[in-house]
Amino acid sequence: MEQVIASIGPKIHQLRRQKNLSLQQLAERAGISAAAIHRIERNGMVPTIATLMKIAAALNRSVAYFVDEATDDSRQAILVRADDRKRVYTSKSGLDLSGISGPYGRFFMAGAMAVVEPGATSGTRPMEHPGEELLFVLTGTLHLEVDGDEFSLGPGDALHFRTDRPHRWWNASTRPAQALWFALRST
Repeated sequence: MEQVIASIGPKIHQLRRQKNLSLQQLAERAGISAAAIHRIERNGMVPTIATLMKIAAALNRSVAYFVDEATDDSRQAILVRADDRKRVYTSKSGLDLSGISGPYGRFFMAGAMAVVEPGATSGTRPMEHPGEELLFVLTGTLHLEVDGDEFSLGPGDALHFRTDRPHRWWNASTRPAQALWFALRST
């Protein structure tokens, strides 16, 4: 257990550097102080589960990425049964994600079944990060703004965009929206 805890900080540091994020940029994304992230990266502080969830979401990883012990699973294909979907943790209120893809550390693409509650939003401030996203709406309506262009998506509509452009999403309706959400990370 001590080895798993001791590996959290270095994993955060490595991933932050890989994504070319400063301490302050990660702090803003995660909603915690840069000083706290610095202490966690240097193993001077063990993060609470809430703090780790915020950092994981800001780095587009699951909490499991930071606490799972290394596995030597060399399978090239991963089957995710409907009953075995794992929850994908996010700091966004009103967004429930269940994973439909293999472990994010091994693959460049991640996919999730998303339920976006009425009134849920990514926030008023647009996000920017390396990669791409593809959103396919199954039920309900979702609104997205990408680089100043606004899109309203209904059932059967899809939006594919580069995430290095300012973007945000929201559900302005009174009903939950359900969508398939894919993210391609940039290395």
